[in-house]
Amino acid sequence: MLDQVQLIKENDRNIFAVIPFEEYLFLQELLNDEEKLADYLDYLHVQKVKTQTSQRFSLGDVRRELALESK
Repeated sequence: MLDQVQLIKENDRNIFAVIPFEEYLFLQELLNDEEKLADYLDYLHVQKVKTQTSQRFSLGDVRRELALESK
C-alpha cells in the first residue's frame, strides 16, 4: 500500500501527498469501518511478528505447552 506516493514540498517541507485514487478509496473505506480497521491492524501485527522470529513449534509442542495433553 502507498507504493506510488508523490510528495509535494514547500520550503523543503512536505505539505501534500498525492496517492492513486484506488488507494484513497481503500483507505477511506478502511478508516470508516472500525471492524475492517481492527482486522487490518491485526494483519499488520501478525506480519511484523512473523518477520521477528523464525522459530516454529509443532502442534504437539503447543498442546504440551498449553497443557492440552500430558508431557
